[in-house]
Amino acid sequence: MVQVVKVKAQSRKEQGSKASKKLRKTGLVPCVVYGHKESAISLSASHAELIKIVKHGVRLVDLETDGKVEKALIRDVQWDFLGNDVIHVDFSRVSADEKIHITVSLELKGTAPGLLSGGVLDMPMHSIHIECLVLNIPDVIRVNVSELQVGGVIHVKELVAPEGVKFLADEDAVVVHIVSAKAEVASTVPPELGAATEPEVIKKPKPVAEEEE
Repeated sequence: MVQVVKVKAQSRKEQGSKASKKLRKTGLVPCVVYGHKESAISLSASHAELIKIVKHGVRLVDLETDGKVEKALIRDVQWDFLGNDVIHVDFSRVSADEKIHITVSLELKGTAPGLLSGGVLDMPMHSIHIECLVLNIPDVIRVNVSELQVGGVIHVKELVAPEGVKFLADEDAVVVHIVSAKAEVASTVPPELGAATEPEVIKKPKPVAEEEE
């Protein structure tokens, strides 16, 4: 079952960039909660508390606002330009028995034999869109590559979905494959350098015959 963490927040009335900047100086982060056909509410919450749960990959929270507790998903997190501080968080209201669509990271499991044979691992997909109950959101979807040889491919249809999880991606989409090192090198050579070209032959100009006087 997904981890649920309680987050305390306070409603706020002041809006705009100046108000948000002033709020951040006090150690708070401007937030908003919306969904379930209810009005969006502007909130503020502790920066220290939010950055801790975000870095631990928490997705579902019990959001306590002015004495009212409701389940909410962390839908969007905005960071400063250095990627160090959380500057805004979007929450969306959810119910425990509600099915939702959400994106989850993919994580490789095992060592591919193809790598030991000199192959190169290519992973076109790093996350996948899924459908599941709110309380069944997996932390990650693991991709077992322990039998993947050079030339081997794992498609979405070969992934093992956790109980109650449905993959929404194209079932024929490539998740990960092992290519030969030679093929990898060839694919990085620019087309204009891919084939040897004939050297240009510069012909010596014919002498111009002198006119007879």
